[in-house]
Amino acid sequence: MEAELNKVAVSPLVAAPRVLRPEAHVSVHTRHAAELRLYVVLITLIAVMFLSIVVSVSLGAIHIPVKAMFAAMLHQGSLTETQRTILFAIRLPRVLASSIVGAALAVSGLMFQGLFRNPMADPYIIGASGGAALGACIGIVFLSQISIFGFSATALLAFAGSVITMAVVYSLARARGRTSGVTLLLAGFAVGTMLSNSTYLFEIFDPNSTSGTRIVAAWLHGTIGVPEWTQLAITFCLFILSMLAAFPLMRRLNTLALGDEHAHQLGVRVETARIAIILAASLLTAIAVSLGGLISFAGLIIPHVARLLFGPDNVRLLPVTAVAGAIFLVVADTLARTLLAPSELPVGILMVFLGGPFFLYLLRKGKREYTL
Repeated sequence: MEAELNKVAVSPLVAAPRVLRPEAHVSVHTRHAAELRLYVVLITLIAVMFLSIVVSVSLGAIHIPVKAMFAAMLHQGSLTETQRTILFAIRLPRVLASSIVGAALAVSGLMFQGLFRNPMADPYIIGASGGAALGACIGIVFLSQISIFGFSATALLAFAGSVITMAVVYSLARARGRTSGVTLLLAGFAVGTMLSNSTYLFEIFDPNSTSGTRIVAAWLHGTIGVPEWTQLAITFCLFILSMLAAFPLMRRLNTLALGDEHAHQLGVRVETARIAIILAASLLTAIAVSLGGLISFAGLIIPHVARLLFGPDNVRLLPVTAVAGAIFLVVADTLARTLLAPSELPVGILMVFLGGPFFLYLLRKGKREYTL
């Protein structure tokens, strides 16, 4: 018996070195080429993002030369007091806010589309928009003079309304320790619709209907405000925390795409992973809502385009989607405030008319399918 075991231990099949087949070499080469392409695209997008921010800050009713703008940031410029105020108190905070909003909406849309395996899912899919709208209306009509750490009551209550609504929807959809994706979508639609339509009541209660109602309407159509630097810093920190939480969740999202049963067999705690994804995506949505109101198209188009170009791997799509979303909304907000200057369009409305036809063109031209 011992001799036979020794024969097995020194079997040529065990000792022989593993030889890669030609197909394996091709697969490795293809994977490296795809990674290199992703890095090149990502570096290019980051460069385009910085360029779009610089150009956006420079453009406006009062033009600020790029060279003078950089010199002013180094405290060596000769800008007038008016130009300095426009640069540091108005234009730069707004452009940075639009980049955060665009990135947050795009990543949130990516996560919700992957979680629900639904290409029509967007950041407001589970009722966040309705809760945010109701909270913002309360802030605009009744608490417009209140500000905490640079956040207006509108932004704070919109943030709180979004988070509370998503918590309520999740609790309604949860039964027997599990949450059905279909039930979650239906509960979100019902609650969000009720809360969104409740904003009409504020036209009756608004003591100054000519101004308050107009502000509510502009906010509901998506308008990037001019945040204070404190507000911008806090929301940026929350955005970074959400992104750090999203990175490890992308692999879970890839596994969940196989179905709950397969994911469970692979060792994924399905319910825990689903809760974590919803929390991260909801926080990103609330961040975007607090800075820019309801902008309903960025979280739909950017993940779609990214998937058409790079496939369904959420790990690879996360950084590309974030940077592309930032670029998209910076450009859209720049057009919104310059096309009809000195008047200004709500960026949410402009996004629909620019993004919709562009998205349909891509689908028609590419004629490619992708999976979630």
